[in-house]
Order: sequence, then C-alpha cells, then structure tokens
Amino acid sequence: MIFLKKYIFILLIFISVSYTQGDKKAQVEIISPLDFFTIDNLGNIYTVKNDEVVKFLPNGEFFARYSNLKLGKIASIDATNPLKIILYYRDFQTIVFLDNQLSANSEAVLLDAIGLEQSELACAGSNNSFWIYNKQNNELIRFNENLKKVTATGNLKQIFKTDLTPNYMIEHNGFLFLNCPNNGIFVFDMFGSYSKLIAIKELKEFSVNEKAIYYKKDSVFCSYNLKDFEEICKPLINNKFVLGIKYINKKIYFGYKDSLVIKTL
Repeated sequence: MIFLKKYIFILLIFISVSYTQGDKKAQVEIISPLDFFTIDNLGNIYTVKNDEVVKFLPNGEFFARYSNLKLGKIASIDATNPLKIILYYRDFQTIVFLDNQLSANSEAVLLDAIGLEQSELACAGSNNSFWIYNKQNNELIRFNENLKKVTATGNLKQIFKTDLTPNYMIEHNGFLFLNCPNNGIFVFDMFGSYSKLIAIKELKEFSVNEKAIYYKKDSVFCSYNLKDFEEICKPLINNKFVLGIKYINKKIYFGYKDSLVIKTL
C-alpha cells in the first residue's frame, strides 16, 4: 500500500510534466525574462535576469523588483528564508540580503573582508546563517548572522582525494547538498560533517524536500527517492526550450527564457 501511494504520487507529478507543457488552460503563466528562478516556502516566485530579481506572488501577480547595477550580474539567489533572501554576486565577491519587500535590509557582505578571496558558491543556512564554498582551499564554510565562522569542513579535495568543481548548493532540513557534476551530490550536516554521496551526475540544479530530489537531466525530468534510492524519469516535451524545472509544495514550475509556467497538482 505504501509503495502504491508513492507510485501514484510520482505518477501524478510526471503526468503533470507532460500536461502542463501541452495544456494552456491548466496553467498560470508569468511573462518575465529570466536566466534562472527560485521559489520560497510560501510559494512566492523570484525570477533573475542579469542584475535584476523580480518577485511574483503565488498567483503570478507582480509584487516587487530589485536591481543593483554597481554589483553586476546576479550569480545565484536563495529564498529558503523569504524574510532574508540571499543574492550572490560572484564577480564582485559580494552578498546582499533582501527582506520580503525586496529591500536591502543590511549592509552588503564583502567576502574578501571576512577572509574569502575566491568564493564560488553561496546559499542560505539554518538560523540566519549562510554557507560559502571557498574555491581557494576547496572548503565549505558556514557563517552566522554576525559574520562569525561557525563551521568549516577543511579541504574537501584532500578529504575525498578527488577534484571537485561544484556548481550548485542548497541547505534543506539541516543538511547541505553540494552538487559536483562529475561526482554527484555530496551531503553534509549543519556542522560540516560528511554524510553521504548521492551518485546523480551532470546536474545543474535541483529541488529538495523530505522525500526526494527533483531535477532536470538532459531531456528528462526525474525524482530520486531519498529513502529507497529509486530514480524515476519522464521525457520532457519541447525540452530545448526549458531552462529549468522545480517541484515544490505540489506545484511544478517550468522556466523558459521569457516566461515561467506554474502547474498545480
């Protein structure tokens, strides 16, 4: 019975993948140019294009926008905490924190000022902390809201005896998921202790919940169950036009270069 319920749930998701791309009446469409996007736990949507982030309400209504021309292109956004959104500007080694109105709610963090000269990735952490992947010494570091270092993994290249080239990371439920396309997804706890390696390779990004990881891989959309390690994939329609897909809170979001489509399961 448990297996049947899980199978039906996954099947509904994948039916929606095909249905959403083919049925305009069954979807909400947001017209907004984007390079990438993210969703917070309240269902608000954030599209990013170059130096600008635009926030939309769950129903697709425009809410606010933010841009800082002095810092250049936004490398990533993390809205895990919708009251403290993280914008990361890799070229200027800077982090900006925004509130739920998309207003800067503190001074920008200059990473070189806290001893980081080659940061590569940034994401939100628990209790208002944030994570940095420092390319200079291949280390994950977590800072608290007072910019004090509270966690450091040490040199991961030396620990794992392999080259790491991470391109994405996100914390969920007390665990940090560090994506390295050539290796898979390395999982660490909030204290920086290594937990496991999920052997899914060649990913750009993914969504995580308590049950599974969801991701686009080549021309398919997949789920990977975190308990039974089962991967289920469904072919995508018009795959070449899809920039990214996220599954969050029983909704599937399809990102295109000029719009975002939302399907509710």
